[in-house]
Amino acid sequence: MESRLYFMKTPRLGFSRWERSDIGLARKLWLCPEVSRFICASGRFSEKEVSERLALEISNGLEQGVEYWPIFELSSGQFAGCCGLRPHGNQYEFGIHLLPSFWGKGFASEAGKAVIRFAFDDLNAEVLFAGHHPNNEASRKLLSNLGFTYVGDEYYPPTGLNHPSYELKKNF
Repeated sequence: MESRLYFMKTPRLGFSRWERSDIGLARKLWLCPEVSRFICASGRFSEKEVSERLALEISNGLEQGVEYWPIFELSSGQFAGCCGLRPHGNQYEFGIHLLPSFWGKGFASEAGKAVIRFAFDDLNAEVLFAGHHPNNEASRKLLSNLGFTYVGDEYYPPTGLNHPSYELKKNF
């Protein structure tokens, strides 16, 4: 795997920025049925939707300074998925999408803690928003373990469902 520049690191992960040339990584992540099943109504993204998602992340990074950044395992250089922030009204929304080979090994928590620190320390965010598909128990547990508090359900147009929604205040 080619060498990436990381703007942020944890003990096991490096955070980079999406580039147009990352379409192969975007396909690997968002065309994976285990990843996409809780993100969109059909449970599967099309090639066009993956390209649009990559373009949106790049645009958010350039215009807003945040994106769901691509993350890589430092020891192997392997692409692990993405974790980051995106605009959500007057807040930032926290999100993470990991490839199945990185599930159940503490990578989500490690990445999440780094993004939360970045949001509060570097961006001076006061509160973060997060949501998950109502059937995604792993995401519910992750958000709880990261300190997010349930605040109600919010309609999420990409799935057509009301998703449990959470907030994390700066002084948690």
